[in-house]
Amino acid sequence: MATQHYDFPIPCRQALQALQPYPAGKPIEEVQRKYGLETVIKMASNENPLGPSPKAIDAVRQALTESNRYPDANGYLLCTALSKKFNIPLEHLIIGNGSDELVLFIALTYLGPQDQIIVSDKAFIRYEMAAQVMAAQCIHVPMKEFRHDLDGMAQAVGPETRAIFFSNPNNPVGTMVASKAVERLLDAVPPRILIIIDEAYREYVDHPDYPDALTYLKTHPNVLILRTFSKVHGLAGLRVGYGIAHPQIIHDINRVRPPFNVNRLAQVAALAALEDEEHVQRTVRMNAEQKTYLEQELTRLNIGFVPSSTNFLLIDTRLDSLQASQHLLSQGIIVRPMAGFGMPTHLRVTIGTPEENRAFLQAFERMLGKLRGTATKNIQS
Repeated sequence: MATQHYDFPIPCRQALQALQPYPAGKPIEEVQRKYGLETVIKMASNENPLGPSPKAIDAVRQALTESNRYPDANGYLLCTALSKKFNIPLEHLIIGNGSDELVLFIALTYLGPQDQIIVSDKAFIRYEMAAQVMAAQCIHVPMKEFRHDLDGMAQAVGPETRAIFFSNPNNPVGTMVASKAVERLLDAVPPRILIIIDEAYREYVDHPDYPDALTYLKTHPNVLILRTFSKVHGLAGLRVGYGIAHPQIIHDINRVRPPFNVNRLAQVAALAALEDEEHVQRTVRMNAEQKTYLEQELTRLNIGFVPSSTNFLLIDTRLDSLQASQHLLSQGIIVRPMAGFGMPTHLRVTIGTPEENRAFLQAFERMLGKLRGTATKNIQS
């Protein structure tokens, strides 16, 4: 939806005037209405194509009758289950309305106009947006070969630096950084600086050098880990995430966290999903198989992509990504153009079910034929 401008006598804070709303992925219903389509496949937001755990669905059904009651403000049962699963003390945990909400809480708690954060130049945009809300400065460190340059981020630290954000694996690129690189960053950065490691896609990683961030909490109390139930657990529509950090960090963030921020249905669904390891394994297994299939087919089509440790692929179409995504939309395939991230020819494509991936590839080949033919005609004319 386009930003509206009104002649209104009460302006928002100056720091917000240059802040644009987050460009969320298009919902299926909108594409159906616009193009008159019955079937639409969404491969833009890295959701779990298998849906939620059946146990989570049953838990929500049972909890619906209690929707007149406020949820547990502190999410005791969910946090207790997380505490047992990961062997961490209860006071190290906080839940959020998605981990995205916790990013905002971090900014509200720690940032002001005199502060700055450091991120990669191709990082999840919500880190920078949270800093903008508090009028804090955001320093961008260029990636190296589509990976976070953690050494460069450490070198960018200055007296005003308050926090460093990075996702591992990274959204929107899909790459991960190894343990040694993370440990060099932790050792190089002063303990006064908060280091936020966003692990939204951690369950999809199959690499021996992927770090166990929980081990850093014992030696680096300035580390804050973010995780979510939106991806592998398939609960994106219910919005529930969690943070793991030193108890003082948790205590301070709780100062700004509103009561009942995670609703009752989300809490019971997350609790049930946490116990359904079979669903997680099935999701991860299908994702790995289908990622290999998509990589093989893209190679056949001579389309470049970034090797991914997640449930999506960053694809270089060598065409205008906005035009390419619009053409796919008209065929009922929703993908994410990356022009806004400084990658004008790239698309981010969620790995779907076998049927969804075949439909995407068919539409993608048709799009390539049409747009490349158009480009050739334009050059010749």
